Amino acid sequence: MSASLIRRACAAALMLTSTLAPAVAAAPQPASPGPDATRAVQARLLGEKILPHKLDFRGTTVGGLSGIDRDRCTGEYVLISDDRSFLQPARFYTAKLDVDAGGVHAVDLTGTHPLLQPDGSVYPSPALGDGKAIDPEEIRVDPLDCAYWWGQEGDRPAVVGPPVIQPSIEISEPDGTHRGRLRLPENYLITPERGPRRNQAVEALTFGARGRIVTSAIEGPLLQDGPVPDLTHGALVRVTQQSRGGRVLGQFAYPIEKIFAESDPNSPWGPDTGVPSLLAFPDDPDRYLVLERTWVAGSGYKIRLYDATTRGATDVRATDSLAGQRVVPMRKRLVADFHTLGLSTVDNTEGMTWGPVLPTGERTLVLVSDDNFDKDAVTQIVALALR
Repeated sequence: MSASLIRRACAAALMLTSTLAPAVAAAPQPASPGPDATRAVQARLLGEKILPHKLDFRGTTVGGLSGIDRDRCTGEYVLISDDRSFLQPARFYTAKLDVDAGGVHAVDLTGTHPLLQPDGSVYPSPALGDGKAIDPEEIRVDPLDCAYWWGQEGDRPAVVGPPVIQPSIEISEPDGTHRGRLRLPENYLITPERGPRRNQAVEALTFGARGRIVTSAIEGPLLQDGPVPDLTHGALVRVTQQSRGGRVLGQFAYPIEKIFAESDPNSPWGPDTGVPSLLAFPDDPDRYLVLERTWVAGSGYKIRLYDATTRGATDVRATDSLAGQRVVPMRKRLVADFHTLGLSTVDNTEGMTWGPVLPTGERTLVLVSDDNFDKDAVTQIVALALR
C-alpha cells in the first residue's frame, strides 16, 4: 500500500491514514555491480488488460490488487486485495488469464473467498480499533501443496493509543480457512523505536529452491537502519531467507534507488518508494526479480524491475543497525523501466508472478497494479516476456 493510496483513500473518506518519516540523512549506496549482475535478463512487453473500475464480482468490489501468483494445482491465478475490510471482508480472488505470445487476451474472475482468522471469522475493519485488523499485500501459492501464504503489513499507529498490529505471514487453505503462520525474524517486529516504518513492512514474499526456502523483504528501511531515500541517496532494505519452519537462513541488504524527481511543493504528501514484490528464479535460490515502486507528487509513478542476487552479499542477520555500517549489499541490474515498455499507463504495480513459457523459450512475467479503489488509477494486468 503506497503513500498515494493513503492520499487517495483519505480523499475518498475510507479513513486510511499514513505518515512516512522524511529523508533527512544520507543512506548507503549500492556497491558496483559484480560478475553475477552481467547475467541480467531482458524484457519486452507482450500486452496488457485493464479491468473496469470497481468491478462488482459476487457482491465484492474488485480493486486494490496488490499480489498475484499462479496455482499449479488448478492452472488459475490468485490475486489478493488490500481492502482492509473497509468495503468488504479482506479477501482474495481466483482468475483465468489468457496470456500468450500475442498478449493478454482475457482476464476472467472465477471465485473469491474471505481470509479467515484462526477461529473461522472474517477479519474486522480497522475502524473497530480492536487490534485484529490486517493489511493484506502479497500472496503466494505453496509449490508443495498449493496452500496460500500471504503477507500483511500490520500497523504502526500514527498516534499514541491504537494498538500495534504486527506484520505477519499467514498460511490459508484455498478456501480461506486459516492453517498457520510463519515465524518472522525479530527485527521485522514493530517496537516504539525500532522495526518497520508505518506502511513499509512486509509486502514481498516468494518461494525458492522448489519450495524449501521462503524469502521476504521489508518494503522500506527499518527505523534503526537509517532514513528513507531522498533525491541524493538511496537506502538499504532487508531481505530474509527462511526455512519453511521459520529458521533464518540468511538476511541481506538490498539497495533501493534514490527518489527520481522533486515533489510538487504544494502537495502535503512526500515521496513514497520501496519494494512491493520479489520473485525467486526457478533455478537459482539466490537470485530474484525485485520490483521497485516509487510515487512522487506531481510526477506520478516510476516502476523498475531488477535482477538481483544475494550471492556475495553480507549476511546482516546479526547486524543490529545498518546505519553507518560497511556491508556488501545485494548486486542488482536493471531489467526494465516501465516507462520504456510502451504501456498505455504506468501505475501502482505491486504484484508479479511467473507465467507460461513461450515457444521462443522466453518465460512470461505477469504483473498487476493496485488501483487503490481510486477512479484516477487502474487495475492493470501486464505480461512481459523475459529472456
